Amino acid sequence: MALTLAEGAKLSNDVLLEGVIETAIADSPVLQRMPFIEIVGNGLTYNRENAPATAGFYAVGDTWSEDTPTFTQVTATLKILGGDADVDHYLARTRSNVQDLEAAVVALKAKAVQQAFDDTFINGDVSGDAKSFDGIDQACAAGQTLAMGDDGGALTLTKLDEL
Repeated sequence: MALTLAEGAKLSNDVLLEGVIETAIADSPVLQRMPFIEIVGNGLTYNRENAPATAGFYAVGDTWSEDTPTFTQVTATLKILGGDADVDHYLARTRSNVQDLEAAVVALKAKAVQQAFDDTFINGDVSGDAKSFDGIDQACAAGQTLAMGDDGGALTLTKLDEL
């Protein structure tokens, strides 16, 4: 009996292609500007400022008003984003004469991951998908948003400056 395709596949390793992360970062304005840090554990807890402290000008002898900021502890839990990018071994060996099939499939999967991250970074909502994360839209308080009119409208630099 000849070796089956399934058994033969067990004796081969997948090839890890370089350049996927660089491709995703180069195509994403969000990822280009975001600093990332390595986290060991389940998440990152940080303090979010509720209301900023105020400052003012005073005359000589004035009584200074005391104002202290308040904070809320927020925990961002780690999430997994990805996708499976399989290419049949036979196709990779026999149909890659014009274009590397594995590289093409992995690059397209990286693009899909990048687009999913960019969208979730802005619009993410764990109440709609508990496996994702809250995006900027959920993290911003109501006072930090602007309406562009009843029907939406184009964002302008003037409106952006109002934030």
